[in-house]
Amino acid sequence: MSSVMGVCVDEGTDNGKAEDVVGCHVEDAITFWAQNISSCNDLLKLSCALAEACPRAQAAFGKLDFNKIYGGCFSEDRCWYRCMVQRMINSEKCQVLYIDYGNSEIINRSEIVEIPESLQYPSIAKKYRLWGLQLPADQNLSMFDQGKTFLGSLVFEKAIKVRQKARQKDDIILVQAECEKVDIGEEVAKAGFAEKCKSPGSTEDVEKREDAVQNQRKKMKAPAPLWVNRPGHVLCNRPTAVLDPVAATARNQAFAGNRVILTKDKTPASAPVLNRSLACVRDQNLAEENDIFEEEKETQRKENVNLLRRQKELELEVEHLKGELQMIKQEKEESRKRAEYLEETLQKYVGTKMKDLAAKVKMLKEIRRAKKNAGFGEQLSQAIKLVTEGNITVPCSLEKVQKIWTEYDLAQEMIQLCKNGDERDELIIKRNEVQQSLYSTVKEFILEVDQLLVCERSNILQELSVSLEMVYGEVCEGNDSEEVFQQFLKWKHAKIEEFIDIRNNTDAALQILTDLFSGILKCFDLSSEASSDTEEVPGNVDEALKEAELCVSKELKTDLTEHDEKEKEIIKSAYSKVMHKVRQEQNLITVIQKTYLASVEFKKQAEKWLNRRPNSDNLLSIKKNMRSVKAQLRWKLTEKNNLEEADDYSELEITRIKEEIAALRNKLLQEIYKERDEYEKLAYLVQKWFPELPLLYPEAGILTYMNSGGLLSHSLERDLLDAEPMRKLSTRRPLVCSEIQDQKVLLKGYSVDVSSEAKVIERVAKYRKAWDQQKEKSSLLQLLFLLFCKSDPLVYLMVPYYPGASLTAVQADAPLTLEETLKVMKGVAQGLQTLHGANIVHGSLHGNNVFAVNRKQGVVGDFDFTKSEEQRAAADTMVVGTLSLVSPELKMGQPASPASDMYAYGCLLFWLCIQNQEFGIKEDGTPEVDAVGMDDKVKSLILNLFRCDRLTAEQVLRDDCFLLVDAIPVPSQLGEEHEPPEEHDSEKTDEEEDVVNSKKNAVNPTQ
Repeated sequence: MSSVMGVCVDEGTDNGKAEDVVGCHVEDAITFWAQNISSCNDLLKLSCALAEACPRAQAAFGKLDFNKIYGGCFSEDRCWYRCMVQRMINSEKCQVLYIDYGNSEIINRSEIVEIPESLQYPSIAKKYRLWGLQLPADQNLSMFDQGKTFLGSLVFEKAIKVRQKARQKDDIILVQAECEKVDIGEEVAKAGFAEKCKSPGSTEDVEKREDAVQNQRKKMKAPAPLWVNRPGHVLCNRPTAVLDPVAATARNQAFAGNRVILTKDKTPASAPVLNRSLACVRDQNLAEENDIFEEEKETQRKENVNLLRRQKELELEVEHLKGELQMIKQEKEESRKRAEYLEETLQKYVGTKMKDLAAKVKMLKEIRRAKKNAGFGEQLSQAIKLVTEGNITVPCSLEKVQKIWTEYDLAQEMIQLCKNGDERDELIIKRNEVQQSLYSTVKEFILEVDQLLVCERSNILQELSVSLEMVYGEVCEGNDSEEVFQQFLKWKHAKIEEFIDIRNNTDAALQILTDLFSGILKCFDLSSEASSDTEEVPGNVDEALKEAELCVSKELKTDLTEHDEKEKEIIKSAYSKVMHKVRQEQNLITVIQKTYLASVEFKKQAEKWLNRRPNSDNLLSIKKNMRSVKAQLRWKLTEKNNLEEADDYSELEITRIKEEIAALRNKLLQEIYKERDEYEKLAYLVQKWFPELPLLYPEAGILTYMNSGGLLSHSLERDLLDAEPMRKLSTRRPLVCSEIQDQKVLLKGYSVDVSSEAKVIERVAKYRKAWDQQKEKSSLLQLLFLLFCKSDPLVYLMVPYYPGASLTAVQADAPLTLEETLKVMKGVAQGLQTLHGANIVHGSLHGNNVFAVNRKQGVVGDFDFTKSEEQRAAADTMVVGTLSLVSPELKMGQPASPASDMYAYGCLLFWLCIQNQEFGIKEDGTPEVDAVGMDDKVKSLILNLFRCDRLTAEQVLRDDCFLLVDAIPVPSQLGEEHEPPEEHDSEKTDEEEDVVNSKKNAVNPTQ
């Protein structure tokens, strides 16, 4: 390949140097590519090398390098040629230049491969331009094609002598070209396809003219770059090998001969066209010579290919033989080292063997001392014994108790649904009969269960379950057949027997070795007087030593704690069966214990109310006392009003009457709480044992109390309280403040009618039930009483009063810190979780309805119980600052849901964290969270609350933001909160519910 390099890297040639070349591609009327006439063999070798390397080469990945040489597959003959990337058409196609021939085309990126470094040398073909000529600036496309065709007829596949005149910056060589003593430049200029330059010696002028021509081409309709590969072009545009130098010379001589004849006939040498008849004869001779040349060239190419293939085969065979020779040398060296090692080992074989055996025996002693395999499978065996022996059986009376209890529950339900008095009495008699039967069965069941060690057995099973799970992990489904335990015990016995045999064999082998060494010691003891015979010396020491080492090694490898897949399946099935029986027995014990506790309670109540039933006398007595107290209180209030209206009243007298009024109010409240306690007792009896009580004593109003969740009180009246109207905080709805047992409370009035009253009571009872499950830990605002007003159709809801504790008031007075915000909002999330767990949608979560009690405990306020969830969520008050708290789905008309509550929660958290920062609003109404600065964890939480699939309240409580925030319990004395600050004027909404939007004195409104 050195000759090829010599041709390609001829960069230092001086001007005037002449060389013989063969034209291989034409670009325009004055520019062509040519190969040195001596590069034929180099092209053939290059073609063979590319044909062998490119099919196995790696495809060109990533960004293609425009200065690197690749291998490209030519579209016409599907052969591989060297190319360079000129430009990227798109991600799949690119335009390449075949550097050894000068032509270009657009090919797929997948047809470009990496080639070895040995093929990365300069191009064989060079780009030439006729000296002193330039393309006319006004040349059109047709003239351009004709000029290109004309130059191709003079230089394509013809032997040309070129003489270098200059070299341009883009490596284009300016030459004077002759073909058989014909000046090609003169011929082109005479044909009118080029014009002579005014100053041919200036390379810069030539480049400027070329730029001008290129600009002229761009102005044409058909762009210049497309001329290179136009379809149907007259010239061949594919890579082609140069002609055989001999044939080319003969052809040129024939052409020269014709020109001599023309000269003799005084034909002008400068004539652009030869005689037509002579041209035909010349073309025929050239065609015959060309056919012969092609045949010889093909034969030579095939011979060269065969020789190159044979050369490659021989080279591979030589490499293979070298590899085998290297392997033989390595094996020889390894054999020599192995022989040396064996020779060295034999010299100290006995010592090494004894030392290794002593180390193994030491390890075996430690293992036996640790009793590693002593307790193999013992825990699971004990568990099998425990679940198969001494287990609790189903009590004989359990089924009978359950059956009669079902009859008893049905009889109770029938009484509860009964509306007819006569039928009710019959159902009560029937219920009493079933009750008596159940009482007898329950006593029998209690006696039977008392004899069983149920609690002790339950504790044993619980301890067994915990210990097994610590050892064997989570329970998986396994074989549940009855043979599982037998299979496990049989496998365990076999493994232990096998281990005992291995251990006995080890002891026996070591004992034999010990005896042999004792005999050897006697033979070599020179101080012993006993004569020794050489025949008595043991000769099987090697066998004994080998046997001892095998036995010790086998015991060391034996580990009863390691199991194969089959053994693991046996253990897993036995463990699964044990746990199944444990769970089965635990479930039975649970049923027995529940039935036992219920039976004990039933027996207690049955004996308590034997032959009698509870009544409402105590309740009615309390009500009678309250009526008396209320009458006295009304009289004192009237007396006080009369004294205050009189002209001459005594301050001492009014003070005395006020003290009496306060005492009567406290006494009335005590009686009200007694009434509530009595109602609770009767409600419990109605739910558990005597459903007929509301039917027997309708005047007691037991069902009304139960349906209101224990809130409704007909004994408490607004007029009897020391209520102070809060006119500044309410426009249309009555809102008064009072004090009960040192607690500041609010009474919120709702206008109801006959149809809406039941709905309000139902919603209040549902809310109270949700609060009652966790009490203060629910983080909900407690409902104290529900009372009606006799003078007008209003229902009053009594709730605790947190003056100045709403989020709106707190932020206006002294904004919460981040730590305080997280503590408060954790409580709010807890309140929402309580509501959502009770299937209640708040729908009215905003800055005036969430309270930061003592700046550390978040409390969710109540809502307008006269309105539905959708009505509450659509209120104009669902806004904080400039941020709407209405979720995108509510704006689209979808119903309110827990997700819409969580959106409002996220807006409140966002509002508390940004303080006074400005923020933008997206098209869907959600704020631009990323544009403001805040804690990264809080920002992540808020973003998850603004998504379509929002977090639930339970998920929010598990967020990283709240993991380190301790929940602060609500103080038991709600009235001991900080006193309300000075009230300021506030904006008020004139909706059906009055919402207080005060800055420093905010109450808990319904919206």
